[in-house]
Amino acid sequence: MNELLQAAFSGVNLLPSALLVFVLLYWLAVIFGFLDLDFFDVEVEPEVDADGVSAVTWLNSVLAFFNLGKVPFMVFLSFLALPFWAISILANYYLNNDYALLGLLYLVPSFIAALFVSKILTTPFVKLFATLEKEHETAASIIGQLCTVILPANPTELGQATVKTSGAPLLLNVKTTEGAAVQKGETALVLEYNAENKFYLIQPYQTI
Repeated sequence: MNELLQAAFSGVNLLPSALLVFVLLYWLAVIFGFLDLDFFDVEVEPEVDADGVSAVTWLNSVLAFFNLGKVPFMVFLSFLALPFWAISILANYYLNNDYALLGLLYLVPSFIAALFVSKILTTPFVKLFATLEKEHETAASIIGQLCTVILPANPTELGQATVKTSGAPLLLNVKTTEGAAVQKGETALVLEYNAENKFYLIQPYQTI
């Protein structure tokens, strides 16, 4: 263990070790509620040229290839930091005889190799976060709309309501604000989405 700690904080491995420590501190801050998961966020968006044609820059293409932008930045960085650190430690242990310059040169191939490892590790999460993002966008578009109650609801009992769209109506699980209740056939206003419990908060809406 002492040998590993010495190797981890030697000059040639200091950068990957510092990155790993940063990631660990970040997740501790998230666990204890000091930071949100999306505190550090990177978006990869297409650019529109003069003719109005959507195009992605070379850099964005590279970032997208490694799933950066498809998963939260800190999730990506977490899956990058650990292999980067491990590859650097192993490369310097087996291939370097304490030559500082050679160790620094190893950082480049170690980082590139870690990028490909992180791509493999994050790929299963791409679809998951895409689904969550779609759910978030759908919820945001419903806030402020009117819905029709099809199953009664109150602050403690879950009901159901529908929202009109250009296609088929959306079916929502709903609860009402404190002191309110809605019955079948009544109209209500969608106030917010409770992502943790997967329901929409609504309140009765009286038309004049």
